[in-house]
Amino acid sequence: MLSGLMNFLRSCFRPRSDRYVHAGSDSGGRQDGLLWYKDLGQHLVGEFSMAVVQANALIEDHSQIESGCLSLHESGPYGTFVGIYDGHGGPETSRYVVDNLFQHLKMSTSENQSLSVDVIRKAYQATEEGFLSIVTQLWPTRPQIAAVGSCCLTSIISGGTLYIANLGDSRAVLGRAVKATGEVLAIQLSTEHNACIESIRQELHSTHPDDPHIVVLKHNVWRVKGLIQISRSIGDVYLKKPEFNREPLYAKFRLREPFKRPILSAEPSISVHQLQSHGLWEHIGNQEAVDIVQNHPRNGIARRLVKAALQEAAKKREMRYSDLKKIDRGVRRHFHDDITVIVVFLDSNLVSRASLIKSPNVSVRAGGVNLRPNTLAPYCANVVLHVFREVLALVESCTISCLFGQDKFRDGK
Repeated sequence: MLSGLMNFLRSCFRPRSDRYVHAGSDSGGRQDGLLWYKDLGQHLVGEFSMAVVQANALIEDHSQIESGCLSLHESGPYGTFVGIYDGHGGPETSRYVVDNLFQHLKMSTSENQSLSVDVIRKAYQATEEGFLSIVTQLWPTRPQIAAVGSCCLTSIISGGTLYIANLGDSRAVLGRAVKATGEVLAIQLSTEHNACIESIRQELHSTHPDDPHIVVLKHNVWRVKGLIQISRSIGDVYLKKPEFNREPLYAKFRLREPFKRPILSAEPSISVHQLQSHGLWEHIGNQEAVDIVQNHPRNGIARRLVKAALQEAAKKREMRYSDLKKIDRGVRRHFHDDITVIVVFLDSNLVSRASLIKSPNVSVRAGGVNLRPNTLAPYCANVVLHVFREVLALVESCTISCLFGQDKFRDGK
């Protein structure tokens, strides 16, 4: 436990480096100012493209692609795991998730000798419990870590099956080609957990019938207890365990009345989809994103989507895209959020037998740009509470394309 805690602390103080953008049999990406990108790479059943642009002074996004064996045994199953973790209140939770969720998945898959909804749920639970233990250890000296959390969108493609698991208001979108017309339709697959959605407010009232203020309209935005828009996450322990909702936690996070049951949940929504052979939303819509993927070359497609979002952000502020690019991190946050996009293309000829294919493991992570030593804010810095949203889009035609990115195309939190 102690060694794990020390590694966690070192990772939070460490400036951004290749530790956060690395690969197994694949090569790393490139950096252009606040933009990190990998235009095209190979995974088990196809290709992928990634891009990340930083807006916050200290980026809170992390993402990864892990392709190859999905268990601790060489017998498999094999597949591709994609995750985007949008942190809020600080980067600590999203960093913990990117370092641990996939490992918990592999352990759970090995124990059950197969991949399933229960296996994925156990991996999420183990990750939540692991971060809780970190908060417990650090509470006496760094209590503000109790107010740090992360949304968590993951997709696992194995044996012709697509699993989508979501905590927070991340989004999964399927782009399906209509053979008769040639058009591609965007279909949302995931369930979002945001208090701005009426069904989520009803769910919160149902689970907290004795609390008339479980959701509060604050500055024209619905928030859980007036504090946060999402109802599910990893972390945010101050709204799950009453013992962490007290001094010395900052007063703005403390509730006036003690709570008896967790206010937020770490139970993911998981959906299963059979694949047949045939951060982003604040500025552009589902259909537009799917159309961009469908109508442009694969090489650099994630970078193209990020550029489209930034161009729209500049347009909304009545400024030129070239001028927006000159604004440094921190100040840039007033114009747009951190944005992460991952596009994964799936070869339909390989998808159905992917669980049996043995190939070199691929591991690529992206979570911000490289900074000079000592330029990161201190661990548990008092960062403005903000949650990002992500996108997963799948475009099915002769191949299947998966787009993961932050929801930069709707109102932010």
